[in-house]
Amino acid sequence: MTHPPATPDPRALVSCRVLPATPERVYAAFQDPAQLAQWWGPAGFRNSFEVFEFTPGGDWRFTMHAPDGTGYANSSRFAELVPARRVVIEHLSSHRFVLTINLAPEGDGATRIDWTQRFETEEECQRIARFVAEANQQNLDRLEALLARSAAP
Repeated sequence: MTHPPATPDPRALVSCRVLPATPERVYAAFQDPAQLAQWWGPAGFRNSFEVFEFTPGGDWRFTMHAPDGTGYANSSRFAELVPARRVVIEHLSSHRFVLTINLAPEGDGATRIDWTQRFETEEECQRIARFVAEANQQNLDRLEALLARSAAP
């Protein structure tokens, strides 16, 4: 289920969804690099992690591989980590932004995820919004599919 953003911010792209897993399980999908590599990025992409330091201030460097084979190097830093509640990532490569992911229990064993990608300027946000907004939904689709697979008997 997708929910509209609560407060419009001209520098931010917001995606919200209810996922079929507990906040602890959703957080684990971020914390475990083997799981994260399976779902991070748009549909058809795969990842190679070079550095993954899942601690506040820790580095995360990886390459996203597009379906056509093109590699996109990414450098990020984990700014804030609150188990089962919050992940904040500073994306330091091109298209600089701060990604804030809030997790909240929703219903019986589900989690509401609020995914807010805030860019340095409104112009940068608007310039890439069409591509990034769809890519963020695909990212959440892939996370939801991972969670569903891990919940299957």
